[in-house]
Amino acid sequence: MIVSFTWEQLKQLQHQDEQIKHMISHIKDFNNYFLEDNMLMKKSSPPVPFVPKGRIRSDIIKIYHDTPANGAHFGRNRTTQKIKQRYFWPNMIEDIRNYVKSCIPCLQNNHRRQKPPGALKPIEPPEGVWQLLTMDFHGPLSPTTRNGNKYIISLTDVLSKFVITKAVRDCTATTTARFITEEVILKYGTPKCILTDNGTHFTASMMSELFKKIGVTHLYSTPYHPMTNGQIERYNATLDSKIAALSNEQRTDWDEQLPFVTFNYNTNIHTTTGQIPFELMYGRLPILPFDQQQPIVTLAQDPEHVNKLKQFLSSLTAHAKSSILKQQKKYKERYDRHRTNPVYKLDDLVLIQALTRRNKLDIRYEGPFRIVQQLGTKTFIVKHIKKPTLVRQVTSDVIRPLCERRKYY
Repeated sequence: MIVSFTWEQLKQLQHQDEQIKHMISHIKDFNNYFLEDNMLMKKSSPPVPFVPKGRIRSDIIKIYHDTPANGAHFGRNRTTQKIKQRYFWPNMIEDIRNYVKSCIPCLQNNHRRQKPPGALKPIEPPEGVWQLLTMDFHGPLSPTTRNGNKYIISLTDVLSKFVITKAVRDCTATTTARFITEEVILKYGTPKCILTDNGTHFTASMMSELFKKIGVTHLYSTPYHPMTNGQIERYNATLDSKIAALSNEQRTDWDEQLPFVTFNYNTNIHTTTGQIPFELMYGRLPILPFDQQQPIVTLAQDPEHVNKLKQFLSSLTAHAKSSILKQQKKYKERYDRHRTNPVYKLDDLVLIQALTRRNKLDIRYEGPFRIVQQLGTKTFIVKHIKKPTLVRQVTSDVIRPLCERRKYY
């Protein structure tokens, strides 16, 4: 609450302040000040009154920053300019800076001008194919197809970049479990690890039981941080434009075009690995429908075929891993450029980027939250300070630090 005051009340507060009383009684010793109607004034253009210590300093900043007519939550420089034209006290600019920096409505609604903080920490590629896969739902896509499908579930092998997709009606745990069983395990075998976000379709007890039963390690990224599970996000961007190009005018058959887009993705050289995902998976180049075949087919047996295939795949895998590491290094250098790398600790108060913004006037950051646990160098568990049951796992790039507001008296 802001307490308004009159000129006369300000004068009374001055005469109750020991520092100002001393200055008034020894005014000749203070060249930058003078008395006007028994009010201590600072020589400036225009002259302004000296504001004593106490709540009045905080109220002045609130008036010229928070109130609709006087401040409207404009930034530090404009708030400082308005107050400097009207008042003065020692360390005033620092007090204003601290107040604006700690203003929760400003932090929640202001657009972040600089790059999101936090250096990139890429996932190290595994030693072989089918050891680490990433999985995600894409959608809902509009329009729903004639078959009733409106989502795409995708799974990508991190090393080979080989992608498996399926158009589905929903994004439930049941659909996910069926996809993993029928489209992945029964066709390609059981992977070692699967990385997903924290969506309920991946965290449901049904999924936990399935992963436990088949012996798959389930790893989690955060829903805010697409760079962690960025493998699939990049494929999704490619996917949308290609299925749209192949679909009918009404876009109601995109699910029928999905297998063709996925096949072409898997049979082209991937820019990151420099290899063809299909070849890394199967140990042979793909034969496409219009490729010219030899008129005479000979079936030869090579007793060393298995050993040669192992050596060939080992060579492809080593080359793919090396290429991925080089690309990650280049991308990390670009990503980290002009980006801060803040350090957070337990009990820090922070705001968290809002997951859903339906329109431009919705807040950008929610909170305040308190950091209650650190899971890694960039991953934290935070708890809302007013809603203790609201707990989230987040990464540093969606955290906005809260500056503690000082008391001005």
